[in-house]
Amino acid sequence: MRKEEVVKGSKLALVTGASTGIGRQYAEQLAELGYNLIIVSRTEEVLNTAAREIEEKHSVKVIVKPMDLAVEGAAEELFNWCKAEGHIVDVLINNAGMFSFCDMINTPIERVKRTITLHDITYTVLCQLFGKDMAERGGGYILNMSSFSVWMPFPGLALYSASKAYTKAFSVAFAKEMRYKNVWVTAVCPAGIATDLYGLTKKWQGIGLKLHALSKPSYCARRGLNSLWRKRICIVPDWWCNAFIPICGMLPRFAMNWLRNFTMKWQK
Repeated sequence: MRKEEVVKGSKLALVTGASTGIGRQYAEQLAELGYNLIIVSRTEEVLNTAAREIEEKHSVKVIVKPMDLAVEGAAEELFNWCKAEGHIVDVLINNAGMFSFCDMINTPIERVKRTITLHDITYTVLCQLFGKDMAERGGGYILNMSSFSVWMPFPGLALYSASKAYTKAFSVAFAKEMRYKNVWVTAVCPAGIATDLYGLTKKWQGIGLKLHALSKPSYCARRGLNSLWRKRICIVPDWWCNAFIPICGMLPRFAMNWLRNFTMKWQK
């Protein structure tokens, strides 16, 4: 057995936003390693399809929990449901997310509240509740999905990049607290991924992959899990993106103005 592989069905992983994209890949790869799964998403029909396909392919148990995590009290509801059902979570993957590309004053207030609730409040409370439970049982793993946009607070990304910056900062500090309790926390900060999150059509996702502007969800999930097993605190899946981090902070005003004017047609 590989170091990270477990006896089939002996441990349980909970993956949020697991019906499609990166979350689906986290679920697939954890199932391949032998983990039973709880998969969470708003889209019940897609979630049921994913569960059936994963069970057939990997012969593990997949429990479906349809719910909206972008509302107040969602984290407590999910944790309490797990406790009531007797589900002991060994690995928590906080992957559920929502993208916003719009000038802040034009962004609907409901989207502002839901984004901050999902990325910051729900993630934080899930980490607190499941992290404490893991510590009391002797250990566990938590992975939080942040974003490369934390180094790109560009026009139109004020809400999204700021909410993900909190995720990264919280995860780094939380990881340093929990390492003494044998609970390992990793923040993953991917750049562009070929998923439906950004509203790109399949055609443009394919073009992005060919141009290496986007990465495959399976690659991001694999890099994320490998970093989690290696107990790394924060990673950017595409190593070459690290070279752009200082550049993002040095763009002159004229370049920022051009970028804003060029991208206004995609804001919504």
